[in-house]
Parts: sequence; C-alpha cells; structure tokens
Amino acid sequence: MAGVYISWPFCKQKCTYCNFASGVMPAGMERPYLEALLAEIGSHTWDWQPETLYFGGGTPGLLPVEALQTILGLLPPGAWQEATLEVAPGDLSPGLVRDWRRLGVNRVSLGVQSFVEPEIRRTGRKHTAALVERDVALLRQAGIVNLNIDLIAGLPGQNETTWRESLAWIERLRPPHVSIYMLEVDTESRLGLEILSGGRRYGAGELPSEEEAAGFYDSAVDLLAEIGIHRYEISNFAAPGFRSLHNQKYWRLEAYAGFGADAHSFDGRRRRQNVESAAEYVARWQQGASPCLRVDQARLDEERFFVGLRLLEGIQPTAQDWRRFAGPIHRFVEDGLLERDGDTLRLSRRGVMFSNEVFQEFVSC
Repeated sequence: MAGVYISWPFCKQKCTYCNFASGVMPAGMERPYLEALLAEIGSHTWDWQPETLYFGGGTPGLLPVEALQTILGLLPPGAWQEATLEVAPGDLSPGLVRDWRRLGVNRVSLGVQSFVEPEIRRTGRKHTAALVERDVALLRQAGIVNLNIDLIAGLPGQNETTWRESLAWIERLRPPHVSIYMLEVDTESRLGLEILSGGRRYGAGELPSEEEAAGFYDSAVDLLAEIGIHRYEISNFAAPGFRSLHNQKYWRLEAYAGFGADAHSFDGRRRRQNVESAAEYVARWQQGASPCLRVDQARLDEERFFVGLRLLEGIQPTAQDWRRFAGPIHRFVEDGLLERDGDTLRLSRRGVMFSNEVFQEFVSC
C-alpha cells in the first residue's frame, strides 16, 4: 500500500516541547509556501496509485479549505482508504469539519497532549478538556469517527494523579486510536534546551523522573487495553479495525511520497529528504532548484529491525539476518528484551521500554 505525506509547517504558536521543523512564521510566508508545495506535487511522476494520505505539520488543520481542495486536486484521483489531517483542539467549527468530510478527509488526529489545564498551559497550548470533548463531538456528528488523540508522558508537573486524569478522559471520550509519546529532551525544542541548561522556564524544574514517566506510559498500556484499545506499535494503540493505515507504511517499509518542508519519501530502495525549513523550501522553489536535500540508498537489512520491530507483532528476519545478527538477538532474548516465537522476533513488554538500546545494536552491527 503506497501513500502520500504532505507537510504544512505553520502553527498559531510554537509548543514548548515541539522539536519539529514548524512554528509561527510571517503571515506572508504561507502563500509562497503553498505555491512551492503545489509546484512540487505537480511535477511528481506517479508510478503507483496512492491509497493513504497524511497531512502533518505544523498544524495542517489551519489550511484554508480552498488550499486543501487545490492540493487534493493535484493528487491522483480516487477514493482514499484513509486521509488524515492533524488538528489542534479549538480550531474546529461545524462548517469546517463538514468541508473536510466533503473533501474526503476521513481521519483526524487531535494534538491534545494533556487534559490537565496546568500541564496544557505550560506547553503553550490553549485548549481545555471540555473543548476537546466538543471537538470530538463535532467530528463524530460530521461522520468522521476515525479519531486519534495524542498524549505525552513526562510533561512538566505531571504526576500519577494528573496522568490518571488524562487517561480518564480517554476512557470517557473513547477515541478508537490513541498515540502516547514519551517527552523528548533535546536541543531542538525550547523546553529541551531549558532542561539541558538547568533552567526553570516552561516548568523545566518540575519534570517527572524518567522512571516516573515510564510508569505513566506502562499504566496507560494496561488501562487502554481494558477499554479495548490495544498497543500495536510502541507509541500507538487502537481499537480493532482502527490502526493507522498510513503510519504502518513506515514500519512495514512500504512506499510513500512526501511533499513540503522536511518531508521524507521512500520508493522501496531509496530515501529522499527535503530541506528542513519552510523559508529554504520556498527559496529553492523561487530559484528554480529542487527542494530535495539528500537521497540515500536504504539499508533494508538494518531497517527491518529498527523500524519493523516497532510493531508489537514483530518481524520475520531472513536466514541471512538470523546469521548476521545472531549475537545481539541471542543476548537480547537472554536479557528478556526480545522474544522469539518460531521465525518471528518481537520486543517483549520490558523490551519496549529499552527499544532505543535494542535498535541501536542492530544499526551498529
């Protein structure tokens, strides 16, 4: 199954935890960015019929309806098995949601991150739990029932009580898909920089420990399972029939074409990456240059492990893989981080918590 990813990197505000190539930009940037994006899509040669579409960002829910319709008009015609739009809570209206549905959007991902107001405010977001509840109702009334809600484990000020409050809202709203991410601390976000420099802005001095954050995540696995939302990938949980068709492409090494700033593509053999910033993306278009930053040959033997093992169903290594990686496989099975079931290899429940260490071993072999 092939797919399309489209990047819309514009936001109303830059969240403190965000380490993506997105944010608040000059108002005059959107028009040339859209023109550059349309030019890139229009020049693409379609060797296959895409079946899934994902608008990421940024906040693509802010895309004007006319721009969304124009973009869709440049893609190969046909009904999308899944067309996802990432949306910030509070940006929805009944008319807008109806327009999305009319244009073929049939899945919406809400970047909630937390239902607890002090945690929400520290991230820079402005929604409330009640506003999220209203948005979920709007989407369902319009016929968009395939919903995802994002949560982050490890936010400043988060504790067992507040985490349980967010999970209680999940139980109340019953979205068919939930994504739970561990807070990433790096120099690419304002919060990460503050934490690494020993500062206290954005609640950096009230960060839960890594052990506490891991406990939050682990408790969510059990609670979500109790309400029929089961983990199928390290960060993703779904009710039966609601796994993300598009995102599974990344973990199954299937083809997808990416357009826009910092978009990635994979044709089954090569990986392609566009320039990261919207400004450089536009500048290259204005100069008549390609937005492509680099093209790399894929290492499918390694990627099968550090991408495919993210799926809890595991992978089936080839005979050559079993020989090449015999050492680390044996060690991780002995340590209880990997489980072997015949020809299938998968992360154990404990192994999920140490997945980065497991993956790194296969990359370096």
